[in-house]
Amino acid sequence: MVNTRIKQLTAIALAVSIATLSACGSNQTLQTSSGPESTPYSLKSGGDVAELQQGLSVKHADLSFAFDFSNKVLMGNATLTLEGQGSREAFSVDLDSVFTIESVAVNGDFLADTQYRNLGGELQITPVSAVSFPLTVTIVYKGQPRIPVRAPWDGGVMWEKTPEGENWLATAVQGEGCDLFWPCIDQPFGEPAQTDLHITVAKPLVAASNGVLVNVADNGDTRTYHWQTRSAHNTYGIALNIAPYEKLETTYNSIYGNSYPVVYYHLPGKEQQAKVLFDEIPTMLTFFERMIGPYPFGNEKVGVVQTPHLGMEHQTINAYGNEYKKDEFGFDWLLQHEFAHEYFGNQVTNDNWDHMWIHEGLGSYMQPLFAQYLSGDVAYKTYLNNQRKGLINTHPIVSNKLLEVEQVYERGVGPALDIYYKGSWIIHTLRNLIGDEAFFSSVRELVYGTDSPQPGNFSTLYRNTQDFIDIVNKRTGQNLDWFFNVYLYQPALPELTETRTQDSVTFAWKTPGDMAFPMPLEVSVNGKLQTLDLTSPVTLSISPFDVVIADPNSRILRYEARYDNK
Repeated sequence: MVNTRIKQLTAIALAVSIATLSACGSNQTLQTSSGPESTPYSLKSGGDVAELQQGLSVKHADLSFAFDFSNKVLMGNATLTLEGQGSREAFSVDLDSVFTIESVAVNGDFLADTQYRNLGGELQITPVSAVSFPLTVTIVYKGQPRIPVRAPWDGGVMWEKTPEGENWLATAVQGEGCDLFWPCIDQPFGEPAQTDLHITVAKPLVAASNGVLVNVADNGDTRTYHWQTRSAHNTYGIALNIAPYEKLETTYNSIYGNSYPVVYYHLPGKEQQAKVLFDEIPTMLTFFERMIGPYPFGNEKVGVVQTPHLGMEHQTINAYGNEYKKDEFGFDWLLQHEFAHEYFGNQVTNDNWDHMWIHEGLGSYMQPLFAQYLSGDVAYKTYLNNQRKGLINTHPIVSNKLLEVEQVYERGVGPALDIYYKGSWIIHTLRNLIGDEAFFSSVRELVYGTDSPQPGNFSTLYRNTQDFIDIVNKRTGQNLDWFFNVYLYQPALPELTETRTQDSVTFAWKTPGDMAFPMPLEVSVNGKLQTLDLTSPVTLSISPFDVVIADPNSRILRYEARYDNK
C-alpha cells in the first residue's frame, strides 16, 4: 500500500514538472497565487459543526504528500478512517476548495464525479447507497495551498528559500485549520487517533514531521519519509517541514525511569548556535517533568525544527524560528513556550476553542515558573510583571459559546492576548490562593486525568473550563466558583478599594454587579504581615506614620491604575 502510494505521488510530481517545462509553448497554465482564494468556511477552525460531520471521529489518517516547488503546488493522497454511529447516506470532511479533487473513493470503491462536491471547503460525499461506520474515504487532490501573509498568525503553507537558496517549506495552520493542506474534520474533536505521513521530497531535502520516523525510502531522485504518530495528534499540530536539514540528536533519561529521543532539525550554517539551543532542552524537560509530570509523548520523540516563521506547537515537532535569542532570564522563551503546549494543548486539548486559555494561559505561566525554577523569586515576579503590562480586559476569557479560533484570538472580537497573559496571572493568583500542593495536583489531573501520572498510564484528553473548575473544587474541598466567575466569565478585574483616614484604613473588594469575591488579602503594616478575610470590608487601626502596603507580594490579579489606565 505504502509503496504504491509513493509511486503514485512520484508520478504525479514528475507529470507536473513536465507540464511546467512545456507551459510556455501552450495555453496550459497552472494556478498562481492570484488563483482561487480560500473561502470563509475554510478560513475558520472550530465553531459550528457541519451537519454531515456531527457524530464523526477520525480513527486513522494516512496522508501522502509530494510537491512542485517551482509552482507552489501540493499533491496529496489522504485516506481517513472515520467512525460514527449507524449508517448514513452522506457525510463530509473539510478540504480547502483551492484544491482540485482528482478522485474520491469510499471503502476502496471510486465514486462518480456526481457523488461528491466541494461546497466552499466542505467536501460533501454522497455514495450510491447508505454506508456504515467505520469506513475509509480516500481523496486524491492537488493545487496551490493558501500562502500565509504573516505566518504563524496567518495560516497556510510557506514556500521559502534558505539563506543558501534551497527550498524551505513549512506549514502553520492553527487559526485557519488543518483543511488548508489536508482533508480533515476541522474541529478539536477531529484529532486522528493515529496518523501516518508519507512525504516525498527531492534529494537532498529532508522532511521532518510528527511522531516516529518509520522509514526513509529511496526513490532515485527523491526520498519518501514515513512518519507515524502513536497517539492522538492535535489537528493543527500535524505539520510538514522540508529543508536541507541537519540533525542534532540525543536520548533523554527521564526522572520517571523511561527514556526517549530528543532531536532538533536545523538549517546548515549555524551549528554552534543550534548546539546551544539544543543543550537547553534537557534542563527544560527536567523542569516540566518535576513541576507537571512525565513528558506525554515519550513513546515518540521530543522534536524541534527550524522554520521560516516564529513558532508553533506542532505536536512532537515544535516549530522554532526565534533566531537563537535568549531572553533576560537566560533561556529561549519561544522554545519553552511552544514546548509547554506539549502538555497544555497537545496532551490536554480544549473541546471547544472558547477554552483556548487552557492552552495559552497555562502555557504562558510556564515561562515565569521556569524563571523561578532557574533563578528564584525575583526572576519569577519580574517575568510576571512583564506579562501584566499586556492585559486588555475588554472581553471575557471564556464566553461559554461554541467559538471559532479567530473569534478567540482576534482583538476586538474576543479575549485575544488575554488568554496568554491574563490567563497566566489568573493561574498565578490561583496558585497563591490554594497553595502549591492543591494547585499542582489540580493541574496534573487536568492534564493526565490522574494525580499520579506515570509513563503508559494516561492518554490524550479533551477538557474545558468547567472540568478544571470541578477539579480545583474537588482538590481543595472548597467551592471556588466565585474565583472563576470573576476572572474568566467577565472582563473587568476586581478592584481593591483602600480608604485611609488619620487613624484607620479600610479595605474592600469592588466587582462588577457586586459579584462575590471573598479573596483573602495580605497587608503589610510597617513590614509586619497579616492576612485579612475580605468577605466584607475590614478596617485596621493605624497611625498617620504607618507604612501600609496591600498585597505586598503581588499575589492577586486586580485593577491597578499604573497598568490599567490606558
